[in-house]
Amino acid sequence: MSTTDARRPPIVKVVFASLIGTAVEWYDFFLYGSAAALVFGTLFFPESDPVTGTLLAFGTYALGFVARPLGGVVFGHFGDRLGRKRMLVVSLMLMGLATVAIGLLPTYATIGIAAPILLLTCRLLQGFAVGGEWGGAVLMAAEHGDDARRGFWSSWPQAGVALGNLLATGVLWVLALVQSEEAFQAWGWRIPFLLSAVLVLVGLWVRLTIEESPVFQQAQAQLALKKGTHQPLLEVIRRYPREVLIAMGMRLAENISYYLITVISITYLTTFAGTSADKGMILSALLLGSAIQFVIIPLIGGLSDRIGRRPLYLAGAAGVAIWSFFFFDLIGSRSESLIILAVVVGLFLHALMYAPQAAFFSELFGTSVRYTGASVGYQLASILAGALAPIIALRLLGDVADPNTTAVAVYMTVASVLTIVAVLAAKETARTSLRHDRTLDDPEPSHDELPVNNPSR
Repeated sequence: MSTTDARRPPIVKVVFASLIGTAVEWYDFFLYGSAAALVFGTLFFPESDPVTGTLLAFGTYALGFVARPLGGVVFGHFGDRLGRKRMLVVSLMLMGLATVAIGLLPTYATIGIAAPILLLTCRLLQGFAVGGEWGGAVLMAAEHGDDARRGFWSSWPQAGVALGNLLATGVLWVLALVQSEEAFQAWGWRIPFLLSAVLVLVGLWVRLTIEESPVFQQAQAQLALKKGTHQPLLEVIRRYPREVLIAMGMRLAENISYYLITVISITYLTTFAGTSADKGMILSALLLGSAIQFVIIPLIGGLSDRIGRRPLYLAGAAGVAIWSFFFFDLIGSRSESLIILAVVVGLFLHALMYAPQAAFFSELFGTSVRYTGASVGYQLASILAGALAPIIALRLLGDVADPNTTAVAVYMTVASVLTIVAVLAAKETARTSLRHDRTLDDPEPSHDELPVNNPSR
């Protein structure tokens, strides 16, 4: 056993730190999406009709995704040069500050056009921060874990995303129960954003107690022996372009389906198929669905260690395409049991892709560029997928009196087909070593080879 391995902290501690920090960051990020669907349209864009106001609110929501690739590049660059831990602490602090600031913003009625501009600024900071969060969190879990159980351990930060959505939806659900619609619109919506300060302090305390990834430390020592300056982004472009495209393609169905289930479902029920009084019903379904997803993601991650990443990912991509043709009819039924069925099944199918994703993406890239490569592939796709999904879906739904749900299902199916093609283009990576790196290897491998065939332990 090497000295580095002997000093390695317990994997449970590292995974817990990744889970908590990720949950806090995504609580902040998802909270904005729910608030955009519920109140931001009227509070920050009051001169528009309800659908247009919601579209404008989702426009600011989408711009948060535009900032995510920049965050992925910046945090990835320094994470691959200085370490994963430092960047995770910085991203968490930045996200917390931006979210608390949203809770303190004056509305359009108070300061006019400056209100949506300030809202947009805060959203861009949120996107920048979360762009650096995901890569670092999953890599800390993946690089501390062992090859045989990497799918299980690295799926816990993914479960943190579900936990973040559970927390955000839970707070909104409680407020919907105890507050009138007028009180929620006037000031109640601020409470979840301000609560972020407490969650961020807890997350920072946990993250500051863990050690740096041993796999990264080993690669850093090897890089120190090579001449020249290490430029992770340039290395990704030169040596891993195929892997970036594969990661982007794999993200499409996963990311689009998630935002249709968790964001558009709220707007569809409250604007197209019902009234604002139905808000508590869809929030209850999302609360239950997120709780179930939080539990099953690690189970599916562990299953991916046994049967591989690709079969589960393919099943999830095909499943969400089929389910999308039933989803909106179930939501529009305004039956609580059918709405719960729609959300729970949708989130289960999404989990089939999301659970093995962290390990899959980590295994695609070499250690010295892994933070940058995984983040760029993951976050670039977010612009094409999650950022545009609510806007495209609302446009495809069209008339409030006669929404075109079939068009949205076809949109989801096209995304699923592209994801299936990307998964088929990737090689199976389960149970391979993370101690590989084209930047350090000599001679340079071909781009046609995935970097998983060079195990060293």
